[in-house]
Amino acid sequence: IRPIIGCEVYVAPRGMTDRVHGVDDAYTHLILLCRDETGYHNLCYLVSAAFERGFYGKPRIDWSLLHKHADGLICLSGCVAGDIPRAVLRGDYEAAKARAVELQELFGEGNFYLELQNHHMTDEARVRAALLRIHRETGIPLAATNDVHYIKKQDAYDQDVLLCIQTGQTLDSPDRLRFPNDEFYLKSEAEMRALFDEYPDAVENTQRIADRCHFDFTFGHYHLPRFLLPEGETDADAYLTKLCARGFEKRYGDRPEVRKRLDYELNMIRRMGFVDYFLIVSDFIGYAKAQHIPVGPGRGSAAGSVVSYCLGITDVDPVQYNLYFERFLNPERVSMPDIDVDFCVQRRGEVIDYVIRKYGADHVAQIVTFGTMAARLAIRDVGRAMAIPYTTCDTVAKLVPMELDITIDAALERVSELRDLYERDKQVHELLDMARKIEGMPRHTSTHAAGVVITDRPVVDYVPLSMNDDSPVTQYTMTAIEQLGLLKMDFLGLRNLSVIDHAEQMIAKHTPGFKVENAPDNDPDVFKMIASGATEGVFQFESAGMRRVIMQSDPKSIEDLIAVISLYRPGPMKFIPMYVENRKHPDKITYRHPRLSKILDVTYGCIIYQEQVMRIFRELAGYSLGRADIVRRAMSKKKHDVMEQEREYFIHGLKREDGTVEIEGCIARGVDEQTAETIYDEMKSFASYAFNKSHAAAYAVVAYRTAYLKYHYPKEYMAALLTSCLLYTSDAADEL
Repeated sequence: IRPIIGCEVYVAPRGMTDRVHGVDDAYTHLILLCRDETGYHNLCYLVSAAFERGFYGKPRIDWSLLHKHADGLICLSGCVAGDIPRAVLRGDYEAAKARAVELQELFGEGNFYLELQNHHMTDEARVRAALLRIHRETGIPLAATNDVHYIKKQDAYDQDVLLCIQTGQTLDSPDRLRFPNDEFYLKSEAEMRALFDEYPDAVENTQRIADRCHFDFTFGHYHLPRFLLPEGETDADAYLTKLCARGFEKRYGDRPEVRKRLDYELNMIRRMGFVDYFLIVSDFIGYAKAQHIPVGPGRGSAAGSVVSYCLGITDVDPVQYNLYFERFLNPERVSMPDIDVDFCVQRRGEVIDYVIRKYGADHVAQIVTFGTMAARLAIRDVGRAMAIPYTTCDTVAKLVPMELDITIDAALERVSELRDLYERDKQVHELLDMARKIEGMPRHTSTHAAGVVITDRPVVDYVPLSMNDDSPVTQYTMTAIEQLGLLKMDFLGLRNLSVIDHAEQMIAKHTPGFKVENAPDNDPDVFKMIASGATEGVFQFESAGMRRVIMQSDPKSIEDLIAVISLYRPGPMKFIPMYVENRKHPDKITYRHPRLSKILDVTYGCIIYQEQVMRIFRELAGYSLGRADIVRRAMSKKKHDVMEQEREYFIHGLKREDGTVEIEGCIARGVDEQTAETIYDEMKSFASYAFNKSHAAAYAVVAYRTAYLKYHYPKEYMAALLTSCLLYTSDAADEL
């Protein structure tokens, strides 16, 4: 299927900035389709301007703006709500004809069409007659279309229910907004030819229009902004190297083996074209720290990079915790690096404002997210629209388990009481059948909690924008933004950073210069408190279930905290008893092969981390870490064909076409075939649950710091925790 990118735009009757009630809300419709890349850029500009400058009930452009941005577009005159049909319906044929001639001249011959529609409506018959007259008098071509609001004819009822949900009406409301019939579906070619048998050329023109729309998106090509170098610096690569050298001396001093890894990472970053990316992230994190805005020690796989550590992007030593650069940036699978950063919740906006000032307001935007109809919400919304009693809807909705991403089908399968109601009660049956149809559909838009895009050219050159709370927001989701090669950053707000900051400020009054990041990371008393289960207010370890695990495992180091954070999730939870037993009785630990001992010793024989899976591939079979990460991903996604092919390579190795060895294989490295088979099978079972150690390590550090504050400075820490909680409610904040 070749997509045609376009939009039904709303055109203001006067200027797009005019906003007089009863006059300027009488907007009309117009169809714009992208003929080529120029058309796409113009359409993005028009749609964005409609939201940013023309919004009045709807996003609106005006005729003046359209005249400046018509290149590369094909225009259709629209449905009965179009400007030309509206003029016809008010009896002003000359105005309709004049507008048609204007659009023909604006878009050029072959790029403007009079749109014929037939949904068996009286007004449409009048409009068709006038459009045919304009066609005969001017030669402007015709195009037969259908106003499609749903796919199949039988979907008309479902769309009616959705309209009721949107407008807050019920199906039995006499004056509600509704469509006149069920003709607004995607009709087949045969149906369209039958409807317009007198105008066969109008049907043929739809194919001609499609054939002329050649725009398509380019994926996999990056559009990274250039880092604005400080005065005196002329080369981004040299500047990055200088910053890393400075940071290396501070972090590591003189350690040649680590320096070798730093040089390797820098070479990979240069080769993959991400020098500016690292400088941009380093810069705004440096700004945050200079302004005393709390920044987290790391998040996600970026903590596995020595470059990130030397630049101050992360504060977790990847060498100390055996974290891998290839888990973050894989030279054998080129994709945009993804550095997510936690900031103090209350001051996160200051960092975004800094980025906007540095790169320009037109080069920075937040990212849209679409709220969808979750199971319970779908049931309640449909129930209101169908005028089903509230008590019935409430009873049915509450029978759906409170679980993330639970579906109505899953609930019917698991909850016998719900299934019984569905089978014996006709009203409940209809309610759930309708709710299942709209479940998962987009319900509303909002701004992504963290996502920000930064572009080399104005954002509107790549994606259309809308507005949310006076801030520009992309109309494409985060996934699409990444696929288009745009730089997406996650500026996340972490409340615990605010708590730590408040506590440090209070502590500094009697202990000047105190910073918890400078505290020792192996305080036995702090670990004793954690192991006792006294972890209320300690990041990651507050829940009753987590307290039980932490008491069972008796952690003695941050490495132990990393393991618990990684294990306490759906899926790997089943390995907790094995981990606890092995930790308490290390003499019971057995390894399939002696080489596994130095890989799995920190987790007492259990495969917990993705990085451990990668290391097994490398050390037992001779994989590169890049290829090991690719196989690890395939295992986690259960790509069986890839896994079985890699099993062969893991055991017997792989040679390149020129006869050189790419992978040695276990047998060549002294591991017998049966043992290799067993290890591979175990990795397969663990890989789907294995956690990103880099992320867990960064969060374990935050957890330890909150525990340290709670143990050594309980008054200040608990006061800071309470302050933070109170600030989340406006009444409490006012009282505070």
